[in-house]
Amino acid sequence: VVIILQGRYAGKKAVIVKNYDEGTKERPYPHAIVAGIERYPLKVSKSMNKTKVAARSHVKPFIKVVNYAHLMPTRYSLELEEIKSAVQSETFQEPTQRAAAKKVVRSSLQKRYLAGKNKWFFTKLRF
Repeated sequence: VVIILQGRYAGKKAVIVKNYDEGTKERPYPHAIVAGIERYPLKVSKSMNKTKVAARSHVKPFIKVVNYAHLMPTRYSLELEEIKSAVQSETFQEPTQRAAAKKVVRSSLQKRYLAGKNKWFFTKLRF
């Protein structure tokens, strides 16, 4: 798990899907493909009904290629094989592929959140 430091998703948590230490032809700098949470789930209490709980439990994901200089590693780790198979370097070629990959990421993160695993990953950072 890493924290994005610069750009639109600054302060958001993400998981490294694939890393390129030497870079590629298109991006000659070390970078990583990350999948993270753009909008975190809201707080839920016992007094809320099921529909309200379901609405407040939504996770909005993002997938992005990020320079290593803009990532801060954390001590936490998260293993999601479904995400790794869905998000690859070819995913960024067409918007339809990107949207399909985001759906897979959303469903896997949603399952993990509803199961109660990795609670720290699904909470906002305090600034």
